Amino acid sequence: MTTLLFLAVSTLTPPTAQAQCAMCTLNAENSTKEGNMQGKGLNDGILFLLAMPFLIGAGVGLLWYKKFRVKSN
Repeated sequence: MTTLLFLAVSTLTPPTAQAQCAMCTLNAENSTKEGNMQGKGLNDGILFLLAMPFLIGAGVGLLWYKKFRVKSN
């Protein structure tokens, strides 16, 4: 019973995670202070990765709309 309780609690507890690795954080902080272009490239990459799921969702929504819309004549 104790083992079952331990497994239930350990699977229901979310693991902790860090958003960025230490190298990325250090690179982003230092490059924005000194005016380098590395921080801008990092930010552009993040925005690109963020935009892709929204563009895919919009494409699927557009195809769905075109396929299932009712034409009134």
